[in-house]
Amino acid sequence: MYMRYIYGFLCALVFLTPGAASAATIFEVTGWIPYWRSATGTADVMPNLSKLTEVNPFIYTLKSDGTFLDNGSMDQEPWISFIAAAKAQKVRVIPTIMTSNSQLLHDILSNTKKRIALEDRITALVKQNNFDGIDIDFEGKRAADKDYFSTFLKGLYQRMGKKWVMCTIESRTPLADRYYGTDIPADASIFANDLKEINKYCDRVRIMAYDQQDVDQALARQAASSSQLYGPVGDPAWVEKVVNLMSKDIKKSKILIGIPTYGYEYSVTAYANNEYVYDILWTFNPGYASSTASQYGIVPQRAPWGEMAFTYLPSQYSATTSPVSGSFIHALATVAVASTFATTNNSHTDFRYIVWPDAQAIADKIALAKRLGVRGVAIFKFDGGEDPNMWNVLNGVKK
Repeated sequence: MYMRYIYGFLCALVFLTPGAASAATIFEVTGWIPYWRSATGTADVMPNLSKLTEVNPFIYTLKSDGTFLDNGSMDQEPWISFIAAAKAQKVRVIPTIMTSNSQLLHDILSNTKKRIALEDRITALVKQNNFDGIDIDFEGKRAADKDYFSTFLKGLYQRMGKKWVMCTIESRTPLADRYYGTDIPADASIFANDLKEINKYCDRVRIMAYDQQDVDQALARQAASSSQLYGPVGDPAWVEKVVNLMSKDIKKSKILIGIPTYGYEYSVTAYANNEYVYDILWTFNPGYASSTASQYGIVPQRAPWGEMAFTYLPSQYSATTSPVSGSFIHALATVAVASTFATTNNSHTDFRYIVWPDAQAIADKIALAKRLGVRGVAIFKFDGGEDPNMWNVLNGVKK
């Protein structure tokens, strides 16, 4: 362990070395390439490698026996050529091992023999394939397994030597904002991640600052009080709260803010007096939003928190099944009509709400990361389906 820190100190100005976390080093831009779109993802990133610090093939899944399922065939094309190109440009290649199986994580992490075997297996995977490190994305852990997870990270960190240990973890919202307007539950401060231990044993910590939905009730109530729709993928105001809270235990020089490139479609029910109930239907890439807006003759507009949004009534809804009908050009015309109908008739009606981050929203998150003084950003995902202008936004960011 002592030699690891000596190595990091001596190589503090060398980009590819863990421990080089000086504030004087470059702002890092990293991102995941999902296995379900390996071909389009690698083709999308290949001409833009120079804009990135690191790429994360979102490839390996933890199996019930503690081994890994290689979803993306990393020993085949397009990965072989892609990895060679990344290394040639000194871009770190650090694949992700993922699972959200709570029971599996408990079974492995709470069993000393299985845990050590997993640490050894991951280390062997990294070294045998000459990866630059590993990204641990173990979600859905039980609070009872917090110490087991910390012990696992410690053991892995000790084994990895000069290789990077990256950790991708869930966001944490201040309790007063998460439970705004209600009593904070007695067990609300019991978490599955020990942030102080994660700070010790992870070279970088990627905070999944997306999928916000209604987790910040303070911001949701604020929007509701002004009769605004509010269904962000990631509101910068919320992200700032998350970073300010989590950076109390994790060094900012290790934190990367997660930035989404996908959006949500909601089915929204409008009730009287501008009350709305949101039901997520699915996630999508921006191309879906553009084609849907074009189909309905709608011009999307920027939401107050910076993402793009619009409402519409699906064509299968006829005037006989819904009071909201006709062609609406303004992005939020549908919600205005639905809300008026619900209030006037003391009833309710449904419509669709689409929200997503475009290149400008991504630029806003990068600016936020720089203002907050964190190490960089981690983009989920690079798959060829994000706003293509994102690459112009990323030009020159890594400096």
